[in-house]
Amino acid sequence: MILEAFIPFLYEQLGIFIPLIVVNCLILGRAEAFASKNNLTASIFDALGMGLGFVLALTVLGAVREILGSGSLFGLSFVPENANTFILFILPPGAFIALSYLTVLFNRLTTKTI
Repeated sequence: MILEAFIPFLYEQLGIFIPLIVVNCLILGRAEAFASKNNLTASIFDALGMGLGFVLALTVLGAVREILGSGSLFGLSFVPENANTFILFILPPGAFIALSYLTVLFNRLTTKTI
């Protein structure tokens, strides 16, 4: 937002790359923080685990949004052609809603009760 306010030309030129740069910095910062406190083997396994976990989370989130938003996945339809789908899940706010539902589901499945 600071870039947009003070250097609008640069903000327009960078466009979608700004969020990508921010996410890249977060991922690399976390990896560097872990690597600085652990040995090489642990750092490699941590990086692989974090990378695979991130890819898995994005894949599941994208699949849920695609199924709920359009009723299909990889060209395979799960609902009748004239059925109504949740168009909200195709839009950007739908990603946050889907992520919140997946977080609730994950917490419910992993929380142990006595």
